[in-house]
Amino acid sequence: MEKPCYTLADIAARFGGRVLGAADTAVSQIATLERAGHGQIAFLANAKYRKQLEDSQAAAVILGEADAGLTQRPRIVATNPYAYFARLSAFLNPLPEFVPGIHPSAVVEPGAQVSPDAHIGPHVWVGEGARIGAHSVLMAGCRIGEHATLGEKTRLYPNVSVYHGCVLGNHVIVHSGAVIGADGFGIAWDEGRWLKIPQIGRVIVGDHVEIGANT
Repeated sequence: MEKPCYTLADIAARFGGRVLGAADTAVSQIATLERAGHGQIAFLANAKYRKQLEDSQAAAVILGEADAGLTQRPRIVATNPYAYFARLSAFLNPLPEFVPGIHPSAVVEPGAQVSPDAHIGPHVWVGEGARIGAHSVLMAGCRIGEHATLGEKTRLYPNVSVYHGCVLGNHVIVHSGAVIGADGFGIAWDEGRWLKIPQIGRVIVGDHVEIGANT
């Protein structure tokens, strides 16, 4: 599917900044100065990349006030070019949408509360008493322990495990293979052998947190 295009005027109206050059220049994707081409917007946030700005084929560029005169290419002048680029990148590349519902192969144990707006993918297991918030997405193979809680618009990539009693807030992203709430290293030496200390705590993750794969 073809990506939508936005003019620099559209972008500045949404995110702020000052447009210099052709405000009707249209872009549909972001790229680095070195790799950008037709329909792509790049950014300059570090003086050591000014040479790349000269050679870039980008349709437009985001830069700071100090660099605004370095090129005649259509550009958006921003206070923080890197942060501006990050916001624009998220806008042009939104996370994929998932249809609400529970896959037939998923298992939701009695007493679990799953929002009707949530997406529960193939082979997901949701334990007894767990709660899954609105618009959250659990992709294939995830495991949610008993009485764990996931907030709204939280997204778990395939094969994430959340142990019993753990809490994830709103707008949390957890990438594939991560395990939330596993036992820590609690052992005691006693007369020639190690004794495991029960791990009776839980993990609480706040809002707007992203956790990397296999962590």
